[in-house]
Amino acid sequence: MSIAVFGACLVGTTGAALADDEFDPEARLQGLGIELPTPSAPVANYVRTVRTGDLVFTSGHGPKGPDGEYVTGKVGANLTLAEGYAAARSTAVALLTSLKAEIGDLSRVRRIVKVLGMVNSDPGFTDQHKVINGCSDLLVEVFGERGRHARSAVGMASLPMGIAVEIEMIVEID
Repeated sequence: MSIAVFGACLVGTTGAALADDEFDPEARLQGLGIELPTPSAPVANYVRTVRTGDLVFTSGHGPKGPDGEYVTGKVGANLTLAEGYAAARSTAVALLTSLKAEIGDLSRVRRIVKVLGMVNSDPGFTDQHKVINGCSDLLVEVFGERGRHARSAVGMASLPMGIAVEIEMIVEID
């Protein structure tokens, strides 16, 4: 399945960090031409987010293309690195959609703490970290220094429904 690239989406690029007095992630999303959709219902028996204290944990989210269908395939086999990067960026939009639904206003984000990115990849593919940069780069574009996070990027033999990537994150909020 082919997917559209959201905003400026070159592999390996990041946006400039935002100073605290410029911190307006919702305006930044708008400036990037990204509109957060209404969250869809989970596809199994789980919730999209869980809040405990000042932390929000997201469930794994997958990428959707402009047609609303999940982006499927194996990076390094029938998807290119650039397509995997775009899928991870799309997944970041889904994560932010669920996060906003949970906390109401993205300016409440103190820090993106941790991202776990899983890439449905060909056994010989070893650039999972470059794929998950699609998510990480968008988080930094939107949140500046608050978007810099600890991260793991791993290859998987398969993912639910054959999706290209699955990403979860932990976020500290006010």
